[in-house]
Amino acid sequence: MVNPSAPGIAVRRRFVTVAAVLGWVGLSIQLYLIFYSRWTLSASLLGGLMSFFSYFTVLSNTLVATVLTCEVTSRESAARRWFLQPWVSSGIAVSIIVVGVAYNLLLRHLWHPEGWQRLADELLHDIMPLLYLVYWWCCVPKGQLRWRHIVLWVIYPLAYFAYALLRGHLLATYPYPFIDVGKLGYPQVFINASGLLVGFVLVSLVLIALDRRR
Repeated sequence: MVNPSAPGIAVRRRFVTVAAVLGWVGLSIQLYLIFYSRWTLSASLLGGLMSFFSYFTVLSNTLVATVLTCEVTSRESAARRWFLQPWVSSGIAVSIIVVGVAYNLLLRHLWHPEGWQRLADELLHDIMPLLYLVYWWCCVPKGQLRWRHIVLWVIYPLAYFAYALLRGHLLATYPYPFIDVGKLGYPQVFINASGLLVGFVLVSLVLIALDRRR
């Protein structure tokens, strides 16, 4: 949480406010595009909502926007206190960094979005990871992270992976090509997922090292 007595608090608050707005804008655009696509196909909008929340990118950006919103909200609540705990906001930082890195290394070359889709794409995969990393560096209290927090952080991607596989098995559709069991098979999917998990842990180690050094 930003220290109210720190110099530049007004600048930091404006930065966090703008970042929070951009986060919700990116998510809103993406949700609208999914709903519009489903509507033109006369498909279920509820199915579109389920599809929207089947992406690790969307879930992680939702967490990011929530933390940033909590930062600029003065009303106290249990949820606000929980999200602003350094180990929670730092774990979300790891997730959104992985989103940006994985997308740019593995997925960006697979398609070329235009118009509103390109705007949503850039916001969710490039701009928000960078803005949240700046927020983490400047606003999240340092020195409270421990190596054991990594064990808690990896629960999120592991739970998501299990959900994605179960959903894919039931609906025969997977949110990302590198976990498409129908095309790759389970052995290759688990190899791909293990590689991403290793990357997640490496980012976690770097973040904790930075926290302890600062």
